[in-house]
Amino acid sequence: MTKAFATALAVATALAGGTLAAAAQEIVLRSADTHPDGYPTVEAVKYMSDVLKQSTDGRISIQVFDSHQLGEEKETIEQTKFGVIDLDRVNFAPMNGIVPATIVPCMPYIFTSKENMREVMDGPIGEDILKAFEPAGYVGLAVYDSGARSFYNSKHPIKTLDDLKGLKFRVIQSDLFVDMVNALGANATPMAYGEVYSGLQTGLIDGAENNWPSYESSKHYEVAKYYSLDQHSQCPEVLMMSKISWDKLSPEDQKAVREAAKKSVTKMRELWDAQEAKSRKIVEDAGVEINEVDVKPFIKAMDPIYEKYADTPELKELVKRVRDTQK
Repeated sequence: MTKAFATALAVATALAGGTLAAAAQEIVLRSADTHPDGYPTVEAVKYMSDVLKQSTDGRISIQVFDSHQLGEEKETIEQTKFGVIDLDRVNFAPMNGIVPATIVPCMPYIFTSKENMREVMDGPIGEDILKAFEPAGYVGLAVYDSGARSFYNSKHPIKTLDDLKGLKFRVIQSDLFVDMVNALGANATPMAYGEVYSGLQTGLIDGAENNWPSYESSKHYEVAKYYSLDQHSQCPEVLMMSKISWDKLSPEDQKAVREAAKKSVTKMRELWDAQEAKSRKIVEDAGVEINEVDVKPFIKAMDPIYEKYADTPELKELVKRVRDTQK
């Protein structure tokens, strides 16, 4: 048992009225998020709690532990599986090794736009991916946005593959992201998010990749003033529930939770779109050079990545289904 797991277990046990076994009628679900209070995903789950309270006459609610109070994503995923945490909001990426179907929405350039991503994840494909969580011990409830990730750097605009050659880009600690950046001709450098600013400032790295809100809130635009809109990844977020906690609910309460989760998606996207626009304006006003990218050569360079990661008949078929929505 990890230290984080033990700590969370102690917290959960000590919370009066904070478990499914608490007072006869009241159910307070514990939800984890690494993002701070006010972030769109955090506010979406709070909104879900309000919807649940209304639909159950105040009997079911959600207590959100933001700012990684219960651990980072890897730790909360483990705790959720064992029912210590009831609900967990995480990115699809750390679920890739647990729920293989989540690999496909994280593949580079798999979506052509934000609208395409939302259409796919709101439809039968998204429902099938959420259903795939259950055999792993989770119940997939809703898919949230995580924005489109693009390259930014301190040297020059990225317009062609040649512009990436020789540049060192920080990536998240993911084999898929490392292979993707290397396949584009740059040098991938896995690095903790908190070290990126100083890495850019000192020249340890030349650039990184992320969405508008992260690029702005981290102040990376101060030391990497070229932002190139290649939008290579739109890997979404998932709100999932522990199967252990889920099975303790009545069918009626399960239905109420599902409906509230679906309604929270609209709220999350409303907040996300507003945050994206706000962050982009801050960056533009700071004098950052922003450019569009012809991504066709970038997409072609991803063929080996698809061969390596979409490596089963099931994943190949899922990739085809997504691409068929773009015809």
